[in-house]
Amino acid sequence: MNEPTTWGEAASVFEVDDPKLKRVRVSLWKNLHFRKAVARPMSLLRVERLDEQGNQRVSKPLWLAWVGEAMPPIEEVWRLYLRRFTIDHWYRFLKQRLHWTVPKLSTPKQCERWSDLMPLMTWELWLARDIVADNPLPWQKPLEKLTPGRVAQAMGGVFAVIGTPAQPPKSRGKSPGWKTDQPRKRRIRYPIVKKTTTKPRKEQSESA
Repeated sequence: MNEPTTWGEAASVFEVDDPKLKRVRVSLWKNLHFRKAVARPMSLLRVERLDEQGNQRVSKPLWLAWVGEAMPPIEEVWRLYLRRFTIDHWYRFLKQRLHWTVPKLSTPKQCERWSDLMPLMTWELWLARDIVADNPLPWQKPLEKLTPGRVAQAMGGVFAVIGTPAQPPKSRGKSPGWKTDQPRKRRIRYPIVKKTTTKPRKEQSESA
């Protein structure tokens, strides 16, 4: 990317006047791949912000890669990157408020099912923003337009009205135990993935 002589001729070039970014030029190269991934072709885009004379307004252009399904038209694909801020905040909301990464599930299928619930819970919070009453904590200021976190904080009143599909708790007493004719199966244990930290190398002493 730092050597313009190795780029070759772009497959297409598109320029547009954006209300926020002003003049933008997008160049597209197709059917490229990394040296060790010949079977994984990709499209490469170069996004430049220009001034009125057509010169670069930002010294470093933005390089984007598209891998996978059919790419949208060049007039639309570069705008998808502008949505990354919303997506990044959403992932942080899933981890911090909806506890996406807290459960220690046993199987990949359980992990996929739990991950599939995250968009559904997000839409429930979005749709419930007009029917919940703000329930701020003592140190929080009241809000007129509730954020997803504040809606989740106020969902207790909604759950108290609609009830829960969970079974009522069982009465106390001695458990009947495992049925005699019911076979037992050991749960499949998966290896724990641990992140390792590289220790800095010890500097050799001058006397060595």
